[in-house]
Amino acid sequence: MLTNPVVHFEIYVADMTRAKVFYEAVFETVLQNIPSPIPDVAMDMWCFPMDKESGMTQYGSGGMLVKMEGFSPGVGGTLVYFTCEDCAVVATRAAKQGGEVVQQKQSIGEHGFCALVRDTEGNLIGLHSMQ
Repeated sequence: MLTNPVVHFEIYVADMTRAKVFYEAVFETVLQNIPSPIPDVAMDMWCFPMDKESGMTQYGSGGMLVKMEGFSPGVGGTLVYFTCEDCAVVATRAAKQGGEVVQQKQSIGEHGFCALVRDTEGNLIGLHSMQ
């Protein structure tokens, strides 16, 4: 198995406008609209920035917000961790954008720190930093 087996993630949303505003503000980034790859399936997809030049040779994975019939946001799904400089700062931004801090920044020993927040769609996401 590769050392970084995750190559893509999708965070399902009910309200794309609200979710896009939340993620762009919390991670201080701009998401890019991606057309549906399946012509007869309506999908609203907004991709997180990624280094397309390096392909799959760099650490990390690509992912996007997705709104489509039959897929709902909420509790109990996959937990995606986002890397950041300081997870406490990002958790605070999440709360200011209408999210909820579920777990404040805590040490995970030599592996750094983590925090958990719930986004505006009800999804639980993780934050990870080394400081």
